[in-house]
Amino acid sequence: MPLRQYLTVSDSHPAMHAVLRRLGHYVRLTRIDRPIGTYLLLWPTLWALWIAAHGLPRIGVLIVFVLGVFLTRGAGCAINDFADRHIDHHVRRTAGRPLASAAIRSWEAVAVAVVMMAIAFTLVLTMNRLTVYLSFGGLALAAIYPFSKRFTHLPQVFLGAAFSWAVPMAFAAQTGSVPAIAWLIFTVNVIWTVMYDTIYAMADKPEDQRIGVKSTAILFGEHDRHMVGLLQLMSAIGFVLMGTRAGLGWIYFVAVALAVALFGYQQFLIHDRQQSLCFRAFLNNAWVGMLVFIGLALDLGLHG
Repeated sequence: MPLRQYLTVSDSHPAMHAVLRRLGHYVRLTRIDRPIGTYLLLWPTLWALWIAAHGLPRIGVLIVFVLGVFLTRGAGCAINDFADRHIDHHVRRTAGRPLASAAIRSWEAVAVAVVMMAIAFTLVLTMNRLTVYLSFGGLALAAIYPFSKRFTHLPQVFLGAAFSWAVPMAFAAQTGSVPAIAWLIFTVNVIWTVMYDTIYAMADKPEDQRIGVKSTAILFGEHDRHMVGLLQLMSAIGFVLMGTRAGLGWIYFVAVALAVALFGYQQFLIHDRQQSLCFRAFLNNAWVGMLVFIGLALDLGLHG
């Protein structure tokens, strides 16, 4: 059915229109319409799966983890909005979110998060016992992160740990163990996540300071750009160590060099700390993660 006709039908049926509008609120709640967080969670998960398998992972494992990324990211957004429901309406960028604008109720956000996490856990149950055990750590991190900005200036570290927990789970699912390289990838991804989420926090820095929300961007003060640069350097070194430890070749390192060039572009964007440009720099990290994945996937495919 063409979109125009579909909308006409929904407008002529108030009940259907109400249902579609409610579904639209849930889409916005879980950020399905803004997949950047899914990409940033997905790429490190794929790094881990490909390195663990020395190439293409088992299809069943790949499907479970891709679906798990989508579900857990959506659930995390719902819980985050629940935690920030009394804060978001004070920030111009987030004032229109479904909870902040009272388009949906608090219990609906919690219910959506519970359902999505339940489905994700059901998928995990198809994996081995170690993966199931590790999933509880991921659940704890996902629950803690949204509230961490209340009591620490390092919520980005909690986010990094939550976004990286799929790495040891991926190794456990693919190999039945969590070797040292898994924790190396975990650490590198935590550093990278702190970096790009600091850039994200720079966009909201004045409003966060006004309402008392903590972040690394506020902690770093006027040195925020320099600290982002340091974290970018540490991420770049980490990518090199990942490739060296995994025995990857020149294709991967060329991809890493391109990813590092994007770090330079991000520094250019955040130079004057303009909100829109900081947000663009944050979004640019999806390309960084993709380049690293393409490099290691092609390298493993050629030499694995």
